[in-house]
Amino acid sequence: MKQIVSISLGKSKDDYEFVTSFLDQEFTIKRIGTDGDAKRAAELLEEWDKKADAIGLGGVNYSYTIGSSRSLQSQKRKIKKLQSSITSPVTTGERLRRVSFEWAIRHLQFKFGNNYFNYRKVLFLSGLLTYNIARVMSEYTDNLTFADPIYENGIPRFLNSLKEFETYAKGIHDLLEWVPSKRLAASAVPLKKWNEYIIHKAIQKTNILVVPTFDFYDYLKGCSLEELGGKTVITANAYEDRIRFLQERGVDVIIDCTPKILEQVVGFNVLEAMIAAGLNIPLDALTDDDLLEVISENRMDPRVIYPQGEFRRVNRFAFVIHPLSQEQLKKDPTIELASRYAPAGFMDAVERIIAYSPPFVYSKITGIKSPTGVEAEGWLITVGGTPKQMLSHSPEFTYKRLLQAAKMAKRMGAQIMGLGAFTKVVGDAGKTVAKLADIPITTGNSYSASGALWAAADAVRRMGLIKVEKGKKLKAKTMVVGATGAIGSVCCRLLAMAFTDLVMVDIRHSKLLALQESILKETPDVKIEITTRVDKYLADMDVIVTATSAGGGKSVLDIMKVKPGCVITDVARPLDLSAEDVAKRPDVLVIESGEILLPGDNVEMKDIGLPPKVAYACLAETIVLALEGRFEVFTIGRDIEWQKVKEIYKMGLKHGMKLAAISGVNGVFSDADIAEVARLAREARKGNDVLKRKRMAG
Repeated sequence: MKQIVSISLGKSKDDYEFVTSFLDQEFTIKRIGTDGDAKRAAELLEEWDKKADAIGLGGVNYSYTIGSSRSLQSQKRKIKKLQSSITSPVTTGERLRRVSFEWAIRHLQFKFGNNYFNYRKVLFLSGLLTYNIARVMSEYTDNLTFADPIYENGIPRFLNSLKEFETYAKGIHDLLEWVPSKRLAASAVPLKKWNEYIIHKAIQKTNILVVPTFDFYDYLKGCSLEELGGKTVITANAYEDRIRFLQERGVDVIIDCTPKILEQVVGFNVLEAMIAAGLNIPLDALTDDDLLEVISENRMDPRVIYPQGEFRRVNRFAFVIHPLSQEQLKKDPTIELASRYAPAGFMDAVERIIAYSPPFVYSKITGIKSPTGVEAEGWLITVGGTPKQMLSHSPEFTYKRLLQAAKMAKRMGAQIMGLGAFTKVVGDAGKTVAKLADIPITTGNSYSASGALWAAADAVRRMGLIKVEKGKKLKAKTMVVGATGAIGSVCCRLLAMAFTDLVMVDIRHSKLLALQESILKETPDVKIEITTRVDKYLADMDVIVTATSAGGGKSVLDIMKVKPGCVITDVARPLDLSAEDVAKRPDVLVIESGEILLPGDNVEMKDIGLPPKVAYACLAETIVLALEGRFEVFTIGRDIEWQKVKEIYKMGLKHGMKLAAISGVNGVFSDADIAEVARLAREARKGNDVLKRKRMAG
């Protein structure tokens, strides 16, 4: 039986001794804490020399893996001095710590869908002690912050990138010019209080907190539920007292980079000593490859602990909104009051001024929870320009403000950002913003198209004018105006799967022919007519989708020629049909969009003009991607892939999204509204039948 002894400068109350099996061998493991007494530790080293097969040194903070060559050489000299008079192998476990830190991050990234750490906001309380974690983490996110200047030198400043931290660690950072005055500065009570304050604020705002195992409680001194609630904490040697400490402060997830392969949690120094003894390899000959082989073969995976008793994963998003008109600006009580007494032109001036204002957070959204257990939270960020102001400036004017919003979103920890309403129409429809932003961008157009068709299908069912048979195509006629465009072509493909007859209208002859050929190859049982004239088949249509780029007041069809009871879905932005046109035909249902009911019992956000828990489809797309962990540019530009429309629809169902409401130019349609349109349609059809019979009789 092999004897491993860990001599630690840590607390003696944590001592243990037990027998275990590892690498097909029996081990006696003993820990002796000295309560910080270095002299006692040295005596114990001599006492156990030659008695133990390997000795671990615990609680010795020699774990810097980056820094100036002088400091690193100083650490090596201290370790060699301790080992010089000892014949038994001695280790601090630093080599295994380094390998395990890297393995832990890579393993969990893979285990949780290759997206667990993507674009996360991570705070390192000591980058010097956890550099290996930071280096690997930087492969998945560059949203890294380091508190080393505060803890190491008492300087009230954070380092906001891995590159900046590495410069600091080498001792060549401009910040270190402050160090000569550190002794005086650190002793000043106001500065100490300020440093504590900014550390606690930084912890509050981060998603993931990396805490060194050495001086664990000192780093988290004064932290409460306010700072740690809902956080993911990465550390090592998560002993039971530390788990309880974090549990009491509301931590959601603890990632322990020290693999727990024994019943007792032991330090890296013990594990490395056991590996060397078990392999019969001298400690100084033990390589990273040896350690990786043992880790792999023995499934020495990091521990993931959920101290609150349930799985918790929260992904984060941001979404850009903006006022659509001066009337929306008046929803601010101050502006509304001032507009009552201000001279003519006041609101025009306000509209121009607000267009130049920096982005700000309008609302935080919380409580979104998928049936899969994954949660999402995010922020609605307001960019002040109305559509009128956006169109009066160059696209670069809007790009600049959207990029400012993306930077703000990243700082808050968003992993993806969606563009709402007009911001996804201006310029190149998000391409430039997606190229220059620090986090992925999506316009939401895929789910907007999906939501509009979803709403159309629901409207047809609720109108009751077309017979719906489960599992069968609708025996009805549908038309897409603007059929070869990005959204139009997507709608054509999807409608061909649902209807027996499809009419495609566009001015581009060759594209119509190519689209027809492509759809018939995919859906051979649909009857397709193509035309460049909207009015040719207009009067026979049961469902019409308008998806042109005309909009802006230009009429794309004569609504007076439309069949009573027709469902028109206007997915163009700006809209193809004006409110004045819609008002002419109360017996026709004109849909602008389909809103989505968000999953979760406690969804909270400020009013966006919809019922509680209901979101616009473009916002819902951003949320679905966050829940799925798809932190990527999903929908961008004017070309929409119909496969993505289907994909986002399926993803939405997976995460509990439901069709909440059908909206028109005047807002959400109630059941009574739809019933009234259907009633008027039936009456109009009866009148048309009577008129036809009279004409035939005459």
